[in-house]
Amino acid sequence: MIEFKNVSLTYPNGTQGLKNVNLTINKGEFVVIVGLSGAGKSTLIRSMNRLVTPTDGELLFNDDNILTYNQRKLRYLRTKIGMIFQNYNLVKRSTVMKNVLSGRLGQTNTIASIFNLFPKETVSLAYRSLQRVNIAEKLYQRADQLSGGQQQRVAIARVLTQQPDVILADEPVASLDPPTSHQVMTYLKKINKEDHITTIVNLHFIDMAMEYADELLECGLEKLFLMALQAVSQQKHLKRYMVEKFERMTL
Repeated sequence: MIEFKNVSLTYPNGTQGLKNVNLTINKGEFVVIVGLSGAGKSTLIRSMNRLVTPTDGELLFNDDNILTYNQRKLRYLRTKIGMIFQNYNLVKRSTVMKNVLSGRLGQTNTIASIFNLFPKETVSLAYRSLQRVNIAEKLYQRADQLSGGQQQRVAIARVLTQQPDVILADEPVASLDPPTSHQVMTYLKKINKEDHITTIVNLHFIDMAMEYADELLECGLEKLFLMALQAVSQQKHLKRYMVEKFERMTL
């Protein structure tokens, strides 16, 4: 479903964000990218919906090279790839329901979206999405009245309402306490299994990555961490790949 072919990204100042990435992510997989700050995790994940644009190689989504897309095709791509952010990216003064309905903006005409004229089917879908993350009772509350964990559940409901083929989650639990982090990861994993949505998550927490991942991408980790990862992943029979400056080799 997603394939990187010798993908590199060099910024105008010469900094290398990605280098010769060769990677395939299959439909329905739950992939966790682990690594230290600055290792390129966010750059990798944001390249998949062209929030950043690689400068070399091919990046295929359903066998189509998205690096050649114009703005119209990019808008369509982003209806198929949902995004969950560390800082939630909710409209703070809007209600929970309005935030969740915004997941359908890419499939709604401009006039209808301006006046919040969503079809009944879309409103029902948004409500069911809130139910799936156990926050439907908050649908009329403003987003800024919610806790961090509640806001991230609203963000997950918004992505569900979008009905994407792929979910990208960029450090979705970095601002949350451990119990809430596990709650958010449990919802993401459940959605992945029930809806067969390919899910790619960036994490700092190695133990959490091991608990939830079907496949691991490891970026810039020190030897001690790699030894621990190898021992646990062998026990769990996980697929693992070491990504050193995003030059892939199978372990």
